[in-house]
Amino acid sequence: MRSAAKAPARLLIDQLAAPVAVLTVRHQGRTHGTTVSTLTRVSHRPLLLGAALRAGSVLSRLASAEGRFAVNVLGASQSSVARWFASSARPDGVEQFAAVDWHPDPYTAAPLLDGALAHYACRLSARHVVGDHEVLLGHVVRVDSGAGDPLLSYGGGLFAGALHPRTPPGGGHRPHIEEEAG
Repeated sequence: MRSAAKAPARLLIDQLAAPVAVLTVRHQGRTHGTTVSTLTRVSHRPLLLGAALRAGSVLSRLASAEGRFAVNVLGASQSSVARWFASSARPDGVEQFAAVDWHPDPYTAAPLLDGALAHYACRLSARHVVGDHEVLLGHVVRVDSGAGDPLLSYGGGLFAGALHPRTPPGGGHRPHIEEEAG
């Protein structure tokens, strides 16, 4: 095992692989999307997703005002979509969606990007400022799923993640991993 003492903490934290998603929102006629590379399941019951955004982000403000937002988990072939919604050079409002195929979510009215691996319609459960980020907690009210490999963020880059199941030693089915009850 490599010694962690020699590498800066910032570099080590980037070694956590995460799905790449585009969060979208529509509030009072204004439509906005942004790429996030920190998305995680926070709870099974209720089903909550957590997404970290730059503090003061437009999406966070609009989602807070609207009370709901959508999560588009990107597929391996959607790195250009991830880069587009991460760019500060993209236009504001619905114009930023002109180059991508999408349809409105029935619950949030926010754009659902065609070709995404999964779409989650979320009711905003909480919004917290944590360090230099804001964390949105979304209570999932509806989900659609597609097929394919995910787009992953790892080490500061984007990677097509081909998923290969691993068989535990001795074969058989690997049990679902749960957190230890406290």
